[in-house]
Amino acid sequence: MTHPRLSLALAAGGLAFGDGRVAVFGPRADVSLRDLPQARCQLITGFKPDVDLFEQQGWDVAVAPEGAFTAAMVFLPRAKKLAKAMIHTAVALSAGPVVIDGSKNEGVDSLLKDLRKRGVVENVISKAHGKLFWITGFTAADLADWQAPERQEIDEGFETAPGVFSADGIDPASRLLVSALPDKLGKHVADLGAGWGYLARNILTREKVKTLALVESDHAAITCAQANVRDDRATFHWADATAWRSERLLDAVIMNPPFHTGRAVEPQLGQAFIATAARNLAQSGQLWMVANRHLPYETTLAERFLDVKEIAGDNRFKVLHAARPRRSGR
Repeated sequence: MTHPRLSLALAAGGLAFGDGRVAVFGPRADVSLRDLPQARCQLITGFKPDVDLFEQQGWDVAVAPEGAFTAAMVFLPRAKKLAKAMIHTAVALSAGPVVIDGSKNEGVDSLLKDLRKRGVVENVISKAHGKLFWITGFTAADLADWQAPERQEIDEGFETAPGVFSADGIDPASRLLVSALPDKLGKHVADLGAGWGYLARNILTREKVKTLALVESDHAAITCAQANVRDDRATFHWADATAWRSERLLDAVIMNPPFHTGRAVEPQLGQAFIATAARNLAQSGQLWMVANRHLPYETTLAERFLDVKEIAGDNRFKVLHAARPRRSGR
């Protein structure tokens, strides 16, 4: 998602970051950062694949801002509550301008409208189906209602955080998957894309489960999972599930894999999760997964497992079971 909005703002729009440190909230791997002063920037993101990539490129990366900053930039996320909280934090930490960039699909227009009612918005640049602008003179008090709680409690006493998947309630697909799981899963189990721990807590109601690895790329979600799943059998892995490797071959993998990183549907993500499951399962191991009905996972499952079938579903979701992984090395 490379676009020229920041280049235009720096070249002719009057934007200047100054000489101090710049906090960059929510950068994504598909957005060009070449116009930012890399030596003075701290990138703030909790998405592990992006963290790994940015660190390889030599950026200073943190899951929360560290220290003081003379300017800040916010790349808007999809979740509006999280976007507002990020802007509030950026304003509170920055002594200078706070630059905000986002596409129309990410709600940039409504945020711009709201900010104009509260203070000074400078030099709006519209390009590539999005907008970039910066605000000056704001204080944290001006955006006090945008400050989000670190945690919120939802159904069944689970804690979630702004911006995590299914933050406001238990995902119906995950509920369907739980209802379809057998009593016996085996001793060693993994929950790929574990989120804030709904599946994991249900898996651990089975006494014969000896170990459960929760694998999640979103730092905020895995932190919530640590609060929601208090069981000595559980281990928590902030990791890219598509690259994760278990220390031992597993008896079962349970998952409700993501199918997008932005707004576009990306079924290859779920396909990569299937490959991870097959790679980490023992020859007698089994996979249970849930997916939106339209997602084309059956072909990939058949390539990776000898036995594949749908065991439950409705008009929105399907629960798939696969057994006897085809061996191709770990």
